[in-house]
Amino acid sequence: MQYLKIKDEILLQIEAGSLFTSGQKLTSGQKLMSERKLAESFNTTRVTLREALSLLESEGKVYRENRRGWFISPAPLRYDPTNTTNFHNLALSQQRIPKTELINAGMVPADKHIAQLLQIAPQTEVIRIHRVRYLDERPVVLVTHYVLPDRLPHLLSHDLSASLTDIYQQHYDILYQQTHYRIRSSSLVADTAAALRATSGCAAMYIERVNYDQHGQLLDCDLEYWRHDAVIIEARAIRQL
Repeated sequence: MQYLKIKDEILLQIEAGSLFTSGQKLTSGQKLMSERKLAESFNTTRVTLREALSLLESEGKVYRENRRGWFISPAPLRYDPTNTTNFHNLALSQQRIPKTELINAGMVPADKHIAQLLQIAPQTEVIRIHRVRYLDERPVVLVTHYVLPDRLPHLLSHDLSASLTDIYQQHYDILYQQTHYRIRSSSLVADTAAALRATSGCAAMYIERVNYDQHGQLLDCDLEYWRHDAVIIEARAIRQL
């Protein structure tokens, strides 16, 4: 099939670091030529070209930004669920540039799912903190925290673009000690896609966390939607003999 051959050729060019007939060197995060020019270079249609690019996107080699085109995917962030390091320090430890942008924060009634995670009655008011996180200026994860307000009074008065882990420790003497994870594949749609500059329907990794403090008391939960090519789950397990 033609799109498979085109996909393999594009991958070879990416790995070789050259941009087809232009001779331009490719680097992580760099934009590819327009679909029209790429289609012309392969003497094919844009429909066939998009099939090839979509396969590369599913493999995490390229990514698409809505209305902006196709880009070379940078190396993914290595994410170890057994490590409680916050996003900022995790990114810095891997020579990446992190940034967190607050979208909104306030009190909201907990829906059925959030109430179940936080072990409270539905419609109980909780703190919701909605943020987008960047790696090297690229938005990669949309995260929404739901916090039990009686555990962290006046939390909304703090700078919520900063690390919540640090805020908890510095202002409330609370540490994350235990986390329950649920990880599955998902997709980005509507506002979730828009926040990450993705096209609707783009693949995503969904990470759900329920967090407990150093005394084993439930503290908060967060729902994370990652661009699937931006993160890789990596952990080491030691078997007890």
